[in-house]
Amino acid sequence: DDDDDDDVQPATNDSMSSNTKGMSRKQKKEARLTVAELKQLVSAPEVVETHDCTASDPTFLVYLKSLPNTVAVPAHWAQKRKYLQGKRGVEKAAFCLPKFIEDTGIAEIRSAVAEDEEKASAKQKGRARVAPKMGKIDVDYKTLHDAFFKYQTKPRLTKIGELYYEGKEFEQDMDRFKPGVLSDDLKAALNISSDLPPPPWLQNMQRYGPPPSYPSLKVPGVNAPLPSGASFGFHAGGWGKPPVDQYGRPLYGDVFAEGSANPNDVKFHYAGDGTVVLKKKWGAVPMPGDDDYESSEEEESESESESDSEAEAEAEDDAGDKAKAKADGAQSVASSAADGYASVASKLVLRKEDGDETPQLYTVLKAKERKAGEGEMFG
Repeated sequence: DDDDDDDVQPATNDSMSSNTKGMSRKQKKEARLTVAELKQLVSAPEVVETHDCTASDPTFLVYLKSLPNTVAVPAHWAQKRKYLQGKRGVEKAAFCLPKFIEDTGIAEIRSAVAEDEEKASAKQKGRARVAPKMGKIDVDYKTLHDAFFKYQTKPRLTKIGELYYEGKEFEQDMDRFKPGVLSDDLKAALNISSDLPPPPWLQNMQRYGPPPSYPSLKVPGVNAPLPSGASFGFHAGGWGKPPVDQYGRPLYGDVFAEGSANPNDVKFHYAGDGTVVLKKKWGAVPMPGDDDYESSEEEESESESESDSEAEAEAEDDAGDKAKAKADGAQSVASSAADGYASVASKLVLRKEDGDETPQLYTVLKAKERKAGEGEMFG
């Protein structure tokens, strides 16, 4: 069987290779998937690139690229020139000391020592070379200790799969920017000098809504209350018009600071017709001050008054019945007493008879002697 399998396998490979070799370059190109078709087939179309269509299995390649913590192939594999070939002839920037070392003042001490060496004569330089003086660059021990053990900062390290490429050091660091926050440089560039300036994108957001890429972003005047001292309006320094619907309800959030920042603490919501409906859990106990609490108190008072009237009516009926039954009671006392004594006696006899029979809890088995027969080990 193994020999048969070995004979069959090369034939299959040969047939596959022959099919591949039989196709011309034009046929191979026509058989490829386009970028649009590949994006429709995969679940992560954002990772699809132009050269992914030329792979032997494009869908599996895109699946591997979409997995978390996947390290991509460096982009310079498709470049014809060598890696970092464009860095030739570019002047390298001078090395800068970290800030926590520069704060010790070592740079000023070194520059002062270098100036003294330049002013020295050849005879003094030779004498210093033969018998050098130690301790020229001396920094206080406490200053060095604080620099390395108190003020030292961790340098920026490369992330997993991050590779250096040409021009990476000239890119802008976007991590220090926060969406919705105006820096001092941006305020100066936009010529914003007031203390509470409305951002330039406020009116467009009030018209078209907050940015969908930042669903949790709170923009004052759009889905968050205005800062203290600011007001709506189109005057100088005004914050535009609040985004509301035809009933005056906020469209995107608590722009009027009516509810709480926590959505679980909101005590009301708006219905489709514009009416305000209290928001509470089903079956919750009403608290003092609620409409349900007052209605429940009214219902309780009404039920108490009804129960009192019913009790009075029942008491009157009972009094009439007792007066009527007084005459008949004397005649039935003897017979009822005799019947009662008979029933009690019968119950006692039955209980006594039932109590005589005790249930058997276990059975004692008698020991039997038996000898082992032929072919038996234990009998």
